[in-house]
Amino acid sequence: MVRLELDQVVMRRMKEDDIEIVKALIKEGSEGTENRLILHILTRPLCLFILAVFSSILRCLVHSFILALAIPVFLLIIFLKITMPRSTGVLGSSRPYWDYVGSSFRGTQDETLQNPFCRISGKTPVTKKPRRRIGPKEKDKDTSTEKITPEREEAAGQVWVADCEGDILGCIFRESEQRAGVRRICRLVTGCWYRREGLGRLLVQSLEQRERVTGAYRVYAHVPYPSKVGEVFFRKLGYQQLGEGTDDDKERKLETPERGFLGYSLTKVFYRDL
Repeated sequence: MVRLELDQVVMRRMKEDDIEIVKALIKEGSEGTENRLILHILTRPLCLFILAVFSSILRCLVHSFILALAIPVFLLIIFLKITMPRSTGVLGSSRPYWDYVGSSFRGTQDETLQNPFCRISGKTPVTKKPRRRIGPKEKDKDTSTEKITPEREEAAGQVWVADCEGDILGCIFRESEQRAGVRRICRLVTGCWYRREGLGRLLVQSLEQRERVTGAYRVYAHVPYPSKVGEVFFRKLGYQQLGEGTDDDKERKLETPERGFLGYSLTKVFYRDL
């Protein structure tokens, strides 16, 4: 654990040079989530029933009971492994995270979120050029020639990064505006060395403050279904799960969790009125 001075953190829009670092952060933050989601789906009653039916059919063709039991489970795990990354990368979004980050609208270079800790301490955070480890193969790699249109950038949404003296410590994804006055947080990641230091809270609350100024009245957050840590985190920030409060049926239909195999929910939807 590294002691972090929050008043030295600059929360700015992602730049072209930050893309690979942000992708590495997402990969680190999603580690284990995919396997927990697969286990969650495999242990649902309907899924267990279907696997049992297929195992019974295979038992007539395969003389080994273990093979008849293992083959359907193995094939289902492979299927889920192929289809799951779309949901574990950017929660609540229809895009896989590698496309979302690569085409995210980057805005102006000087656009930042307000850091309340700077007003308290009176210090001014300094933004340095991000430090990157560049391998020999990466030096010779040409930059991507793929053309990203402004329409694609706007549709992708926004990625804000927490920068401290040139190091990217965390990031938060805000989905593109689909409904007036409603915003969606679809991924929040902090580096493993900077967790439980208040960085995640700072990113969420600073983004909320910005969206409140722009006229938003509600923020949604999608959390992986098996993630107890994410659920506790957003509840501490004043969020409540969709369906627990006084939200109407219309909102439940408009903001639905990501669903996977057999329609089982992969995310929990939390919301907070600003």
